Amino acid sequence: MIKQREEIVKDLKELADEQYRLFHSGLCPETDNIMGVRVPKLRNYAKELAKESWEENYANIGNEYYEEIMLKGMILGLSNTEVEKTIKYLREFIPSINNWAVCDTTCAGLKFVKKNPDIVFEFLKEYLNSDKEFEIRFAIVMLLDYYITDKYIDEVIQILDNINHTEFYYVKMAVAWTISVIYIKYPEKGMEYLKNNNLDDDTYNKALQKIIESNRISKREKNKIRKMKRKNK
Repeated sequence: MIKQREEIVKDLKELADEQYRLFHSGLCPETDNIMGVRVPKLRNYAKELAKESWEENYANIGNEYYEEIMLKGMILGLSNTEVEKTIKYLREFIPSINNWAVCDTTCAGLKFVKKNPDIVFEFLKEYLNSDKEFEIRFAIVMLLDYYITDKYIDEVIQILDNINHTEFYYVKMAVAWTISVIYIKYPEKGMEYLKNNNLDDDTYNKALQKIIESNRISKREKNKIRKMKRKNK
């Protein structure tokens, strides 16, 4: 079923929850166009739109509301089309990402990467030197979600160490998050990197904090990590 934009907006408003809107607006303070649709409901609606004529429905979704942008990202993850076409759509979609939630939810749904890792890896490199905060974060979270593997781990570490956008809070947090996952999955490589890196103090200390918060490392390791914290200058 092909839906026009007016129908899509109407459906989203009917799915909205005012209490959730208030709660989620607090998590995304930089976003003021949130309707308040919970993510599971939004995913179900995305599946409905993607089931038939996904391209037509995608084209009829606007960019006015947070949920519309989120919906587009979800549909791209469900499109089940050739990798070149998905990348084409992503290239057009990525500039509309303007908060961490749309970024991270979109990344989590792009499972097509698992079948096309090399192609997507080269595509992501286009965004690592962007001057836009959420374009860089998109690339980093994609690395986190799909490339902390034996094949890519060394290159991912090098990429993280070369990112120099300390003015972007959400980039710094994504780098710290990724480093913590690297440490948990590859403790020897993670420790080696923590001892020798070009990270700014805030990102470095945030990475340590995220490692300490993990339930997958021992108390002994956590105590060792705590002692590695850099003092504020």
